[in-house]
Amino acid sequence: MSMIMHPQLGFPIGDPQHRPLDPAALPSAEEIRKTVSSLILSASGWRKVFASHRPEDQHAPWSTDRTDEDSLSPMLSPADTVLCAHMAAVFADAILARSRSARTPVIALGIDARPTGPAIADCFARVLATKGCEVRYLFIVSAPEIMAWAGACAALPEHDPDHLDGFAYISASHNPPGHNGVKFGTGGGVLSAVEIAPLIQEFRTRIEAPDAAAQALALLAAPAEQMAACYRSALQHKRHSASTYFLFSHEVLTGEHAMEAQTPLLDMLAAELTRRPLGIVAELNGSARAAGIDREWLEGLGISVRTLHDRPRDFVHRIVPEGSSLEICRQALEQAHAEDPRYQLGYVPDCDGDRGNLVYWSERLGRAEVLEAQQVFALACLSELATLRWRGMHEKLAVVVNDATSMRIEALAEALGATVFRTETGEANVVARAEELRSQGWIVRILGEGSNGGTIIHPSKVRDPLSTIGSMLKLLRLGNAAEANSLFHLWLEACGRGDCYRPDYTIDDVIASLPGWATTSVFEPYAALKVRTADKAALKQTYGRLFIQEWPRMAPLLQERYGITAWTALASIGTEERPIGTDFGAVGPGGLKILLKDSTGRAKAFLWMRGSGTEPVFRIMVDIRDGSPDDERLLREWHSTMVREADRLAAQGNSAVG
Repeated sequence: MSMIMHPQLGFPIGDPQHRPLDPAALPSAEEIRKTVSSLILSASGWRKVFASHRPEDQHAPWSTDRTDEDSLSPMLSPADTVLCAHMAAVFADAILARSRSARTPVIALGIDARPTGPAIADCFARVLATKGCEVRYLFIVSAPEIMAWAGACAALPEHDPDHLDGFAYISASHNPPGHNGVKFGTGGGVLSAVEIAPLIQEFRTRIEAPDAAAQALALLAAPAEQMAACYRSALQHKRHSASTYFLFSHEVLTGEHAMEAQTPLLDMLAAELTRRPLGIVAELNGSARAAGIDREWLEGLGISVRTLHDRPRDFVHRIVPEGSSLEICRQALEQAHAEDPRYQLGYVPDCDGDRGNLVYWSERLGRAEVLEAQQVFALACLSELATLRWRGMHEKLAVVVNDATSMRIEALAEALGATVFRTETGEANVVARAEELRSQGWIVRILGEGSNGGTIIHPSKVRDPLSTIGSMLKLLRLGNAAEANSLFHLWLEACGRGDCYRPDYTIDDVIASLPGWATTSVFEPYAALKVRTADKAALKQTYGRLFIQEWPRMAPLLQERYGITAWTALASIGTEERPIGTDFGAVGPGGLKILLKDSTGRAKAFLWMRGSGTEPVFRIMVDIRDGSPDDERLLREWHSTMVREADRLAAQGNSAVG
């Protein structure tokens, strides 16, 4: 047995002598075609269910129907092994083509905590090595950590021995544990939609070749000695990445690159935390963050920390950090607060650790409560924009968000002198738009996707729970609250409510001060529709005809209840959002939004839809200013009824309405 084990986690890293494919039992072209049919290819990731399909396999503890997507099997089918080999090959070719010197390109490789991660990474490491790349494998690592490391190392000169040319990260983010996939990147962020498009095309060409299996077999033929060296060095590379990420997280928190420039803000936080201590519960759900810096970094700031399920693969609830997935953390925070009132916050990440939604102790209610994802992002925006104002920055402040972010961000930004720019959903889109704006002189400190609570704070190019926690920490503890030198006081002054400030303000007070919007959670079951129409442009075009037909019937009710008198259709495609008149199909696979306005032209609400880039679902949501849950439900049910009818008509090939 030549399996190399992880000395700290006790998990198998890889077997250098193992042959991922049996030459005598290669999958057929039909088997490959069948397995690739469920593969989703997008800039957000290439994903499918990779876990094996044997009935004896273990499943996630919350699984009730033992579906493949909840399987905890570490095994890959031969056909899926072929897919992984060709995924790695197209990325290796892209990196080799970008190389400007004769040196060997160096690629970082990491996995989240899913059981199929090591098998997929084994394929990747072998193919990258066969293609002539040096592989620096970190094993289980969070997405923000590997990207922080990749970004720092990419900035080094090419002749530097620590230079990196790119990274491949094996993950399916918030999808169930039987899913897996890969994100490709250079520098500290994933490839954009424009950059990933040729890789997708090349992959499709390769995987459709009659000899795809035989090609994969050849690609996987790296020498055992080379693989053994790769796997034995994993712990060394992980130490380097953790150290880089620790320092980088201080840079993100303070907004300063030089360590001496970070000190004033860190000292100010430490002083206020001494006066008003804070404790945080980290319920890590066996994610990649369980192998990370969270406890050490937070305690270094002066925060008390309790961790739960802090061993990778200790999955105790759904991976997506929404709704019921936050209940264990909520209960743990209540217990922690009862024992020690310092504990006022808790967070839960997804499997790759690039998202983290929050629970908080409500003094007003006397219990722990779950924060909605849109609220989490709004609070982070409030904190970061107020910090800029607090530092004396007032000109060309911008926030970049996805199309499904609540319009409370516009209301919040307006009060703090910032402009909001919107893009199509997808982390790569918001990052690309922010970089474009910075090149034009804008200050873009915060960006992200309010629809899932994902917060990205410059110079990071990826969502990160530590960024979210850092924003909350500044909002609650930066400055001297007793002297009204706080971000919350600045915010209230900007809103014309400075006389409402009190020095002993709580999280309840900050939440209550947010602009009031009622918004659909995109992770509720009713917000993820199963549709039959493959052509999403046709579905949206049919929806448009239904909407125009429905408008005269609904207009009197909308005007009476909400003052809504007009609408505008907007398409979000890539890094832009723009009006499209009545040609609803012009949006293609992008996001479609119907902006509902009052008689003054002010936005009152919106209806939104888009096919997911990482899951086989069609997402919908609504957002309404000063709305109640009943208002949100009324608009959502009207919206979803039209989407379902449009799907029925479009699936039948009947675009006529009337």
